[in-house]
Amino acid sequence: MNTATHILKKYWNHDAFREPQQEIIEAVLAKNNVIALLPTGGGKSICFQVPTLLQEGVCIVVSPLIALMQDQVRNLTNRGIKAIALTSGISQDDMIALFDNLRFGNYKFLYLSPERLQSTFIQEKIKQLKVSLIAIDEAHCISEWGHDFRPSYRNINILKELQPNTNFIALTASATKEVLEDISASLELNNVQVFKKSFYRDNLAYQLFFTEDKLHRLLQIFSKTKAPAIVYVASRNKTKEISKFLTVNGFSASYYHGGLTSNEKQEAFENWMSERTPIMVATNAFGMGIDKDNVKVVVHLDLPNSVENYIQEAGRAGRNGKKSYAVLLQNSNDTLVFKEKAATSFPSISEMKEVYKNLHQQYQIANGELISTPFEFNLLKFSNKHNYPINKLNNTLRMLINNGVIELSNNYKKKSTVLFLATSNQVIHYAKNNTLTQLLVNTLLRSYGGLFEQETPINEYWLAKKIASTVPKTIQLLTQLHIDEIIDYKKASNTSELYFLVPREDAIAINRISKNCTRYIQQKKKKSEALIRFVENTDTCRNVQVLYYFNEQNAAECGVCDVCLSKKKKTENISTHITDLLSSKTYYTSKEICSHISFADEVVLVNLQHLLAEDIIAINQHNQYYLKK
Repeated sequence: MNTATHILKKYWNHDAFREPQQEIIEAVLAKNNVIALLPTGGGKSICFQVPTLLQEGVCIVVSPLIALMQDQVRNLTNRGIKAIALTSGISQDDMIALFDNLRFGNYKFLYLSPERLQSTFIQEKIKQLKVSLIAIDEAHCISEWGHDFRPSYRNINILKELQPNTNFIALTASATKEVLEDISASLELNNVQVFKKSFYRDNLAYQLFFTEDKLHRLLQIFSKTKAPAIVYVASRNKTKEISKFLTVNGFSASYYHGGLTSNEKQEAFENWMSERTPIMVATNAFGMGIDKDNVKVVVHLDLPNSVENYIQEAGRAGRNGKKSYAVLLQNSNDTLVFKEKAATSFPSISEMKEVYKNLHQQYQIANGELISTPFEFNLLKFSNKHNYPINKLNNTLRMLINNGVIELSNNYKKKSTVLFLATSNQVIHYAKNNTLTQLLVNTLLRSYGGLFEQETPINEYWLAKKIASTVPKTIQLLTQLHIDEIIDYKKASNTSELYFLVPREDAIAINRISKNCTRYIQQKKKKSEALIRFVENTDTCRNVQVLYYFNEQNAAECGVCDVCLSKKKKTENISTHITDLLSSKTYYTSKEICSHISFADEVVLVNLQHLLAEDIIAINQHNQYYLKK
C-alpha cells in the first residue's frame, strides 16, 4: 500500500486513508469484486480512483446524475487526472473522438449513466477499451428494496459481457442487508467482499424538535449558525418560499429542485459552494455527490421519505469532522399527514389491473395486441378522467415500468428548448425583413448563452413580455423559425411517450407480476413505518436507533441527540431534588429518598451514585446519605 499512499498524497494531499478505505483498495487491486457500504462523507470515490491510477487501463464509472458525473470529472481534472463524462447532447462524431482519447490519450476515467450504457454504439466502443475496473456509484439504485430504485440500473450487468475479465466495485452510502444482497445478485458478482463502515458519526448530533412554529425555529437556528447549511423540504414550491422567507429575514439563501434548468441548478449550486448564498433550500433532488465538508447544519422542515433518506441527507453535515447538527422540525400534523400519505399512495392489485386495463382502452388496443409505436400520455388528464389520486397513479405506473410491462418517457414537466441551426449570418439575413422576428431573434441571442452549441431551455412567457407581444404570437414566430430550419424549437409538453412492452392481457399480465408488486409495496410501507418509529421514539438514543436499523448491534448512546440531552436534563433535575431534600434534614436512607422523589427507584439510585462520585454527598456507617458542606 506504499504506492497507494503515494498516489493519495500526490493527488489528494492526504496523509492517510480513512477506515476501511485501505482494505477496500487492497481487495480491488487483488481483482476481487467488492461491495462497499460507506456512509455519506466516507470517501467512496477514493476506493476506485486510487486503484485505477495504480493500474493500466480505464475505469468505467456508472453514475446516476449528470451533475454528479461532471462534478467528479471536474475534481479529477483539477488534480491533473484525465477523465471524461459521456453526457447527453454529444454527437456521434464527438463520441468517436472521446473514445479515441480513452484508448490512446492516457485518459483514466469514463463516467456515464446506465441509460447511455444501453446504446449499442457505446457498447461496441467499450469492448475496444482496456478496462481495469468497473465502479457502480450509488449502487442502492439497483435494488427495488432501496430508497432510490432506478430500473435502468438493472441492466448494468451488460458490462460483464462487454468486459468479462474486469472486476466490479459497487458503492453506496445507505443500504440495509436486503439491499446489499440484491446488489450482489443483480450484478451477478462472484467472490464478493463486502465492506461496511459504521454509521456512527461522533461529531454529528441528531436532534428532533417538536414545534408548531417551524419558521420561527428556523430563524433561531440560523441566527446562531453562520456556517453553510442545507434545508430540506418536501415540495418544489416550498424551496422557493422558504428561500425567499430566509432572504427577507436577512439570510442569504438559494433554492434547488428537480424542475430547474441545468443552468439554474448550476448557478444555485455554485452560489452555495462559494458561500455567496450559504443556505441551500432544496428537495431531495439536491443530494447525490454533494461534497462540501464545512456544512454545519442540515435541517429537515418536512419528514423525509425513509430512514435511509434521512441519514443520507443528514450525513451531509460535518464532513470536516467538526461538531455539526442534523435538525428535524416537526409539528402535530406532520406524522398524521405522513401516515395518511403512506397508507393511500400505493395501489391494491385490483387497482393496478384497473389502471392497466384503462390504459389499453384509452388507446383502443385489443386483447392480445401489441403496438410497438409510442402513444401520447398526459398523466394529469388520465388521473382526472379516472379519478385516480396522482401519488397512487405515479406508484402504479412506476411498478409497471419496474416490471417491464410499460415504458414511459419523462418529457412532461420539461421546459421548451431552442437550438440555432443556421449560421449567425444566415440568421441576420433571415430576420432583417420582419421587425418582430428580428426583435425575437435578438432577444434570444442576448438573453441565452450557447444557443448555437446546445439545446437551451427558454421561457415563452418571458420572451413575449420582452418583445411586447402575446404568448401565442411568440410561439407562432418560434414555430415558423423552426419550419424554416433557422432553429430547432421543441415546445414544452405536459405529455409523455407511453410504450406497451407486452401484448394486452389485462388481469393475466398483472397477476404475473403481482408477487413482486406486493413485496415492493410491503417494503415501502415497512420503510414508512420505520421512519415514524424513529421520529416518535423519544426514549432511545437517536444514534442507537440509526445503528440498529442498519444492523449494527450494541451501539452506545451518543450523549448529544435530543433524546440523550433530555435524559441528561432529567438526570440533573433528579440530582437537584436529592440535594434539596438532603439540605432540609441531616440524614436519609436510600429508601426514604426514593419515597420522597417521584421518579423510578432505579433512576434515583443511579443519581445517588453519581452524586457520591462527584463528592457532593456522602454516606455514613448507618447507610444514610447526607449533604457535604
